Amino acid sequence: MTDDGRIRCGWAVQSGGAAAGDTLYRDYHDTEWGRPLRDSAALFERISLEAFQSGLSWLTILRKRENFRAAFDGFDAGKVARYTDADVERLMADAGIVRNRAKIAATIANARVVTDLDVDLGELLWSFAPPSRPRPADMTQVPAVTPESTAMAKELKRRGMRFVGPTTAYALMQATGMVDDHIASCWVPAVAQM
Repeated sequence: MTDDGRIRCGWAVQSGGAAAGDTLYRDYHDTEWGRPLRDSAALFERISLEAFQSGLSWLTILRKRENFRAAFDGFDAGKVARYTDADVERLMADAGIVRNRAKIAATIANARVVTDLDVDLGELLWSFAPPSRPRPADMTQVPAVTPESTAMAKELKRRGMRFVGPTTAYALMQATGMVDDHIASCWVPAVAQM
């Protein structure tokens, strides 16, 4: 239980999160994480941020989120797909984002894949959503990888996307409501998958 009397998922109140006085994690947990998201532009942003998060704390990414949005033209896939080497250098010089050349290049490559898709990105990603299941009793029951996230990652890689392994794909599924991994006692109401 947190200072406002609500029970939340453990990751939202761990050291460095709300328990340390930072409400960013808590607000993200309470208002965004696990809510069904189908909009292609918003999903491209989430894929990109999940890739940048790889190996880092999600809180680091949340703290830099507005900087990422500004640096990557609001994650407009059409604009990002047209980035050149000069844009890569501009991004590498931007201290407001995670300056990792491989992740920057992956975001640009992924934008090109998204703009060339023969299907809506939301439809493609949600086609891997598993059937609804009961919420986990605690965080030990939350997997890092599932058959569905493995299949999603395999398909995205087949289409040419990078930094979209099974663990990243599952984190995307959690964040965008394809699965509901809020613990059973969490105050956040369950939202039906759309």
